[in-house]
Amino acid sequence: MTAVPAPPQERLPDGYAVRLAPGTRRREDGAALLGGSPLRLLRLAPRARDLLAGDRLTVTGPATAALAARLLDTGVAVPEPAGPAPGPDDVTVVVPVRDRAAGVARLLGALRADPATAGVRVLVVDDGSADPAALAAAASGIGVEVLRHDRSRGPAAARNTGLRAATTAAVAFLDSDCVPEPGWLEVLLPHLADPRLAVVAPRVTALPAARAGWVTAYETAVSALDMGPSPAPVVPLTGLSYVPSAALLARRAALGDGFDAGMRVAEDVDLVWRLAGAGWRVRYDPAARVAHDHPTSTAAWLWRRALYGTGAAPLAARHGSAVAPVVVSPWSAAALALAAGGGRPGRVLAAGTLAVATARLAARLAGPGRPAPHGLAAALVLRGTVAAARTLARAATRHHWPLTAAAAVVSRRARRAAAAVAVADAVLAWWPHRADVGPVRFAAARRLEDLAYGAGLWAGALRAGDPRALLPARPPPGGPAR
Repeated sequence: MTAVPAPPQERLPDGYAVRLAPGTRRREDGAALLGGSPLRLLRLAPRARDLLAGDRLTVTGPATAALAARLLDTGVAVPEPAGPAPGPDDVTVVVPVRDRAAGVARLLGALRADPATAGVRVLVVDDGSADPAALAAAASGIGVEVLRHDRSRGPAAARNTGLRAATTAAVAFLDSDCVPEPGWLEVLLPHLADPRLAVVAPRVTALPAARAGWVTAYETAVSALDMGPSPAPVVPLTGLSYVPSAALLARRAALGDGFDAGMRVAEDVDLVWRLAGAGWRVRYDPAARVAHDHPTSTAAWLWRRALYGTGAAPLAARHGSAVAPVVVSPWSAAALALAAGGGRPGRVLAAGTLAVATARLAARLAGPGRPAPHGLAAALVLRGTVAAARTLARAATRHHWPLTAAAAVVSRRARRAAAAVAVADAVLAWWPHRADVGPVRFAAARRLEDLAYGAGLWAGALRAGDPRALLPARPPPGGPAR
């Protein structure tokens, strides 16, 4: 596994600020914060409570820096970065490409049209193109250099070639099918004021298609590259566990040898998880946007989804349970299994299981001199159980659909349950995007996407002889934090 260096021990600089994230709630008269992913109750010491008098905290010294870092790392706050950071003249853009000259020309045009990136150095890494002259012509211009691999070595190796050639403090990786929107780099660069931040990623949106295909509306609405509208830390086994390498801004010193060139897929996930494991911070900021030329051919789109699925096996070999397709607590799993398969006695036992889980959680949440908050605990247990039900239902139609199909062949009850789950999953996922794509097309595309991804997942696990990419995991430690 490619190593990354340890982060420096420097604190956040003065002027750096954090604000409570949307969804974070104050409890116990402001002495505790409920939020983050996984959801946790963060209790504030009296001094910390005094420092965080409102919803925003500005770093003015070691004490506020330590509190701001704690709020960021638990996910209950989002940054408003300020302080010393590289400028655009200290950024190198690396573009890995193979046989996509028109895309490179379009990308370079977008960079030169944006005043903030008009003068950045650009390294185009030709990963064994069949027509290198055409790519060199498309990449001609002041400040653009073409580095060539005589044979294709994969996107990870191409990015590493650009990384080694860069001499600036920051490196921006942009795929050749991307078009950054004006101002994207100005939004991302201030994040590097955090000395422990290794990578920050923009939101990857859909580039308007010149010729729309059957899948275009669905892919525009729910692309696998689009991490959504909310800023967040990127941490394994949480609500945002990775960011795609289609567009990244990185601190060059944090990357070490860079991407694992032995991985032809999921190398971006691997890099993020190695950085997180070494203690670096990785963030996602959707205020910066980069458009991506999504596939319009249904066959190409399904092939890409299957390819993504094959990446789980090498990730499991490197990172174990971090790649688990299902993350669910034993309490929720037991309650759902009892309710689903035990008839009336099972439902009674399920209720009892949740009651015990509620009592245990209430005892953990009880503050000094305060009664156990059974109402809050019950709400959190119910919320977690509903989320677990959705996670398991999703896995039944996506990650583990071969098992679902096998059960449906031999059991009428399983067929009915699978059909109900598939319909419910499609409706719930479609509803937020109902203005952008019709329900029938959305449902059909979602089922096809899940079939392709699941097929790739199982093929990769079988080829590797390693089932860990198919196995569930427990959530990371959450609950009360101090």
